[in-house]
Amino acid sequence: MKISAVSYINTLPFIYGLQHSPIINKIDLSIDYPAQCASKLINNQVDIGLIPVAVLPQIPNSRIISDYCIGADGKVNSVFLFSNVPINEIEKTYLDYQSRTSISLMQILAEKHWKIKVEWLKAEIGYESKISEKTAGVVIGDRTFAIKQNFQYAYDLAEEWKQMTNLPFVFATWTANKNISQTFVNQFNTALKIGVKNIDDVLNFYKKRITEKNNFEEIKKYLTEDISYNFTKNKQKALKSFLLYKKEQLL
Repeated sequence: MKISAVSYINTLPFIYGLQHSPIINKIDLSIDYPAQCASKLINNQVDIGLIPVAVLPQIPNSRIISDYCIGADGKVNSVFLFSNVPINEIEKTYLDYQSRTSISLMQILAEKHWKIKVEWLKAEIGYESKISEKTAGVVIGDRTFAIKQNFQYAYDLAEEWKQMTNLPFVFATWTANKNISQTFVNQFNTALKIGVKNIDDVLNFYKKRITEKNNFEEIKKYLTEDISYNFTKNKQKALKSFLLYKKEQLL
C-alpha cells in the first residue's frame, strides 16, 4: 500500500506509529509536503495520503479512512499570517505554496471574518523575506517556529477560524482514493494510535531532528497542546463547514 505522509513535525507521531507497528511491512511510505501529498493522491501515485482538506473535492472516490487528523481547537501555532501592519492595512498577501488548505482558509477569513480585500500573490521559495510594509504572507509548517518573532503581527489562522465559527479546524486528513479493506484500515488506525498516545516516546525518538533547529520544550508543547489529532464529531462538523465556505468561494 503506497502512503504519502507530511514532512512536518506535527506528523512525527503518525510516522513513529507506522514505523513502530507491523504495518510498516505492508506499506511503501513517502514523506512529502502537503501539496505534494495531494498531488500524488489525485494522480493515483499513492493509495492513501495525509492531504490538505481543501483538495478533498478534487479526489475521485475520496474517502477519509482514519480516526486521526491534523487539527487544532484554537491556536495551532504553525499556520500564520505574518505582517508588519495591522490586518486592516494589508494590501497584498503572499500565499504559501506548500498547502492549499491554508490558502483557502486565509481567503475565507479575509472575506468573512476580517472583511478585507487584498491582492493575492503567488509565493515561491524565499518569499518570507518579501513580507514587509503593507505586504503580508501566509506561512505554514516548521518554518514558522524560527521566524514568527521577525514580524510585528502574527495572526494564527486556526485561532481566527475558532473566533469566527466557534469550531476547531482540520488541516489534513488521512484519505484514500479507492476502497481499502476494513482489516487494513483497522491496522492503520492502530498504528497511528501508537504515536498519538505516546508523544513522549515520539519526542525522545526524534529529539536530534527536533533540536537541530527548534527548542525542544516548545515542540513538546506544540505536539501535546496545540495540535489536536483525534478526528472527532466536532472536527467533522468543522470540516463540512470549511468545505461549504470553500464551495461558496468558487461560485
